[in-house]
Amino acid sequence: MQLRELSFAERRDWLRLTRTHTVGPVAFRDLLKRFGTAAKALDALPGLIRKKDIRPPSLQQVEAEMEASERLGIRLLAACEPDYPAPLRAIDPPPPLISIWGQSGLLSKPCVAIIGSRNASANGQRFAGRIAGELAEEGFVVVSGLARGIDGCAHRAALDHGTIGVLGGGVDHIYPRQNEDLHLEMRERGLLVSESPLGYRATARDFPRRNRIISGLCRGVVVIEAAERSGTLITARYAAEQGREVMAAPGSPLDPRTKGCNRLIRQGAALIESADDILECLAGLPDTQFLEPEETYEDPPVSWQVAAKEIESAKTQILDVLSPTPSPRDDIIRASELPTSIVNAALLELELNAEIAVEADGRISGLY
Repeated sequence: MQLRELSFAERRDWLRLTRTHTVGPVAFRDLLKRFGTAAKALDALPGLIRKKDIRPPSLQQVEAEMEASERLGIRLLAACEPDYPAPLRAIDPPPPLISIWGQSGLLSKPCVAIIGSRNASANGQRFAGRIAGELAEEGFVVVSGLARGIDGCAHRAALDHGTIGVLGGGVDHIYPRQNEDLHLEMRERGLLVSESPLGYRATARDFPRRNRIISGLCRGVVVIEAAERSGTLITARYAAEQGREVMAAPGSPLDPRTKGCNRLIRQGAALIESADDILECLAGLPDTQFLEPEETYEDPPVSWQVAAKEIESAKTQILDVLSPTPSPRDDIIRASELPTSIVNAALLELELNAEIAVEADGRISGLY
């Protein structure tokens, strides 16, 4: 893919499209593949979305967000632009647009995520701070979610060398309030990243999307203290699916905060007890994991000239195939026994009309 800077009008169109309710990264990618540009996709949306309450934001609304971002020194980066982080662009699909606030040069350096429990033990917090500081001294940018506990300790220990905080809300929304001082420091000395609109307050459903960006930015993910049912384990799953190295610190079988880590190790995650262990794991990783995906936003639009009746029929068959458990798109295509182009067109319209649920990693489930 030939990378290029978007013009003002193109960036505004990308922002309008990605801020449209029900247009997630998968729908955004498919719309650009179908219509070629964000402007043409926006023109086509009224014919694809039947629900009157789902409409793109106005030109005035997105231009106001762009102007507010510029005033604060926040940049909006599109996935087709040179400064967009290459590892994140290589995931399928990447966030179409991210907001960044702070030292943008950190995005070009090798990154490693350190994540874990919000209610971490004193030992867990001390360990997170120690390895974060040592990894930062070795030239790695430490990435985490700016939460309480392990995240905050990792960020603070790496501030002098470089750290990136990925937020579920807008980059200007401070959460949790206990980390207000850290948030302010990272604007100056580190970097804040989000795909959410400016001023947006995160809800529970936004954190899996944030976790996918944390792992997507990094060569590997280190988990320190995670319960068996933990959002941290979602990040570890995304990391494994994205081809990143998953590492975990072992813990006592009597401590519920470490049961998730111990399970990750049983499932094949590398056991780490020091920064040297992490460096050894990362040293052997091939750069091929960061190659551009075959299908990108800049590819020529594919032919989607399929009959409307076929798409409507496919929607019914697809809804019959779906279950409450999210399934990969390829599995849905196989189960439907329909042509791929028909299924893709039907899935796009179902997503735009909020008739199916699409996870951050592209898996799809029915609504019940």
